[in-house]
Amino acid sequence: MNRILLLRLPFMSWGRRLDRQTLTHDLIAGLTGAVIVLPQGVAYAFIAGLPPEYGLYTAIITPVVAALFGSSLHLISGPTAAISIVVMSVASGLGELNPAQYLGAVLTITLLAGLMQLALGLLRLGSLVNFISHTVVIGFTAGAAILIGASQLKHLFGIDVPAGLSFVEGLAALAGDLGGLNPYSLAIGLITLITALVVRRVNRRWPHLLIGMFVGSLACLLLDGSGNGVALVGALPGTLPPFSMPDLSAHSLQALTSGAFAIALLGLIEAVSIARAIAIRSQQKIDGNQEFIGQGLSNIIGSFFSCYAGSGSFTRSGANYDAGARTPMAAIFAAVLLAIILLLAPGLTAYLPLPAMAGAILLIAWNLIDFHHIRGILRTNRNEALVLGVTFFATLFVELEFAIYIGVILSLVMYLRRTSRPTVMEVAPIQNHPERRIRNVGRYDLAQCPQLKIVRIDGSLFFGAIDHVQQRIRRLSEEAGVQLLIVGKGINFIDVAGAEMLIQEARRLEQQGGRLMLSSLKGTVLDELKSSGYFDKLGPERIFETPKVAIAAAVVRVTPDTCSRCEKRIFRECSTASPEPLPVKQL
Repeated sequence: MNRILLLRLPFMSWGRRLDRQTLTHDLIAGLTGAVIVLPQGVAYAFIAGLPPEYGLYTAIITPVVAALFGSSLHLISGPTAAISIVVMSVASGLGELNPAQYLGAVLTITLLAGLMQLALGLLRLGSLVNFISHTVVIGFTAGAAILIGASQLKHLFGIDVPAGLSFVEGLAALAGDLGGLNPYSLAIGLITLITALVVRRVNRRWPHLLIGMFVGSLACLLLDGSGNGVALVGALPGTLPPFSMPDLSAHSLQALTSGAFAIALLGLIEAVSIARAIAIRSQQKIDGNQEFIGQGLSNIIGSFFSCYAGSGSFTRSGANYDAGARTPMAAIFAAVLLAIILLLAPGLTAYLPLPAMAGAILLIAWNLIDFHHIRGILRTNRNEALVLGVTFFATLFVELEFAIYIGVILSLVMYLRRTSRPTVMEVAPIQNHPERRIRNVGRYDLAQCPQLKIVRIDGSLFFGAIDHVQQRIRRLSEEAGVQLLIVGKGINFIDVAGAEMLIQEARRLEQQGGRLMLSSLKGTVLDELKSSGYFDKLGPERIFETPKVAIAAAVVRVTPDTCSRCEKRIFRECSTASPEPLPVKQL
């Protein structure tokens, strides 16, 4: 019982290790995290279509709950760019909403996503994320970055563009109204962007976004931006996250469930991927199911405290680890410090111009694009490149939640296609090798016995693969009297359909005067065949422990006349199988 509690309540485990030194390290890391998340929280709320304080509310509540119930010691959860734009897309799909209705929809999305994540964690389905290709996340994030950047151009240029337009419609509307560009807005946005870039180039540890926004605000003040039509973000309310209630009407639940599931999936992929990446550096073991639970609870509780859907942040998690954090108390300290800032300095954003915010968000969007991995995928793997391209363009031209589904489904199709086509490789002994090791015929240019063909199957024999395997086997054993040996050391399992296919091929070969044999099957595969009764149906006389034993049994069944005319002498046994063996060097 105590072990279960420690697994389900991780804070009971790491909480015992807290001491003064650990808390000091965590406090320093928490201060760093608060400085980093302050501009990000405001920017991400902006992307989600919410007032800036909701990004900070999410950065206060969500990371605390996720830290207490997640398994990672260093993962920092909260608002993220990719999740923010999907939240905006899903909530906007309900049509024209007033601010209160929009907020209610966002909170409902957050609650539903959290419930789904919690359910997946409790059902111990954490391994599901392993079946979603990382390429999907890369493609979707790159597409989301383009959408985020495009959505900020109107603020950068100071042009009024109607809300609710698609990617193409938004760009067209923007291009059609370029004559109304506000040079003050453009100048302030570029000053912010360039300042942030320079600061990051000088020292990546400095809060470049915060400094960039400060310089942009200063430029706005010096240029009298507010007097020249530059819009300001405005002051924060200066309150802690208030209690809120999601919209639980049947219409909203029905309309938002599909989008919420996409957000739940994306959030889990982000969180678990980041937690595992940090764990490689920290030598920590991550429990995927517990991360699901932590993320789910953080979104469920957050939805009742004015938070929108969050997930793990790579930037903040990496900075947290680099700053010396030792336990999740660093995330809690960061949230507490952010809450203090929100209470004591609500006017921080009062003079923050929207173009400065747009400039910072453009930099965030640029950083979302993983150029390194994109180049690698495009160069090396055609199937992954297809998944990447389809997901990327679907993100731009289809509703975002469906873009995620398209990418996930396509990656699963590619995975199933690959597993349904296991390698069926022709192999033979290396004739000039002392041990006559069996190797790939094509790679080593090996001669083959005309009466005994050997193939190695690398992959499982299940219902989806039997058609491919059966066709390959039949092409290799078309001639009458051919014996076929399947080396099965690469077979992980054989289901009912696979076993029935083997029985069918064994009968076909016997009718042609040949024989089917299997060797080197794994113990687990043999156990499954025996428990299902297919071991006896196949016949123990067809199953051998090693290829050597199988070959010895097969050679005595070959036709002597054919052997006497054969000059290849593939096997050692060939000298005894032929009444007049040709002289060969015995190995």
